[in-house]
Amino acid sequence: MNSIRQQINTLRMAAIALTVLVVSFAGAVRPAQAQTFTLLYSFEGVNQNEGSTPLGLVQGTNGYLYGVTAAGGNAGEISSGTFFKLTTSGNLTIICTFYNTGNCRDLQAPSANLILGANGDFYGVALDSEVFRLTGAGKLKVLYTYTNGINSQAPLVLASNGDFYGTTVNGGTNGEGSVFKMTAAGKLTTVYSFCSVIQNSTCLDGAQPRFALVQGGDGNLYGTTSVGGNDGVNYGYGTIFKITPTGTLTTIYNFPGYTQSSSALIQGADGNFYGATAGGGSGTYGAGGTFFTVTPGGGLTTLYNFCNLQNCADGEQPSNIYLATDGNFYGITWYGGVNNNDQGTIFQITPSGTLTTLHNFDGTDGSGPNGGGTLMQDTKGTFYGTMENCIGGCIGTIFSLDMGLGPFVETLPTSGKVKAAVKILGTDLTGATSVTFNGTPATFKVVSSSEITTNVPVGASTGKVQVVTPNGTLTSNVVFQVP
Repeated sequence: MNSIRQQINTLRMAAIALTVLVVSFAGAVRPAQAQTFTLLYSFEGVNQNEGSTPLGLVQGTNGYLYGVTAAGGNAGEISSGTFFKLTTSGNLTIICTFYNTGNCRDLQAPSANLILGANGDFYGVALDSEVFRLTGAGKLKVLYTYTNGINSQAPLVLASNGDFYGTTVNGGTNGEGSVFKMTAAGKLTTVYSFCSVIQNSTCLDGAQPRFALVQGGDGNLYGTTSVGGNDGVNYGYGTIFKITPTGTLTTIYNFPGYTQSSSALIQGADGNFYGATAGGGSGTYGAGGTFFTVTPGGGLTTLYNFCNLQNCADGEQPSNIYLATDGNFYGITWYGGVNNNDQGTIFQITPSGTLTTLHNFDGTDGSGPNGGGTLMQDTKGTFYGTMENCIGGCIGTIFSLDMGLGPFVETLPTSGKVKAAVKILGTDLTGATSVTFNGTPATFKVVSSSEITTNVPVGASTGKVQVVTPNGTLTSNVVFQVP
């Protein structure tokens, strides 16, 4: 295992290394439902050109899936990862190798999955302290470079003001992490430095954020820290915070002793946020982590306690929660499941806390221990995911999970003022006859079968975007915010 990959895993495991004790009630478990899991691709190791340790997938404007690996590639001993394109059937094409001669030369080791910008390019962060942009063809531009080893482990988020926001796990004025904003052109500004409030050598405002921010419907950003905070008894187990786009931070919740966040927050249809902890809870057979909801004001309720079944058959250490178009949440556990080798699970959980295990990893199709997993849903309705590790001669996998959910459309961005340009991404959009923003018609242009361009129409209000096609009406997966 090369040193870069070891460094990445060491940093990530630090966020989930503590075990917890939080008293709460356990949610229900229901039988598995019909689904189809397919292993699409196995990475063969750090000496192979395709790379290793995939960090997640994102759908491009052309309908293909794109991703980066944190290691591997053909750059020799540097082993700095790759940028790849994937068809939904699993045909993988390497676009370029980082730190190798060619378009991706000026970058080493991406440290989080990419996001799609409003211009259709991809944006990401790297372990060598860089924030970058990539075109679908692999043309790379380093937008900003931190000094002194400052880096981010979390994907960026595109906010309604057109700027990107992100976090660093170190750096900032106090060396304990920061929140930054960056323009599409690469002008970066630190808007908050953690550990600005100290008591008894503890950062009461939190420190070392490791997961992505999320913008709430109120326009503010929400996130978690992995250490710091104060629950009145313990110090240092992390916080949930709210921060305005200009940098005013409010701590809304302090995680209790031996508990740390293990996922970015997600805002549900009820306006509350949902997330997970890697440990703690009151599982019958161990403190295997929790799934929780928290109000914007900080009222937290534990909805499910993992390790509630014997041998943690329902999973242990949940991570990377994702809200799907059916209104349910999906995620991956790093441990547990029914297989003897304890390789983790894929689960579905309702907003009220009823859990269904959808897949038990056996190691060959993905391995949870010592590596994370991600999930996303493409506009056909199918889930695609990555696991950073596996056993039996591979280092990382890509898989699909078909739950029978229907197609939908995504808007890019997810908010905008009247007349603002918007891309609509979907499947089989050719022949579309109507685009509406919460019922208000918009003029539009069908660019391809996977992309429509439009502008927010006069009179539009906050609500779902709908596209009428010859095959039916497609609705956006999230509410489009009109300020």
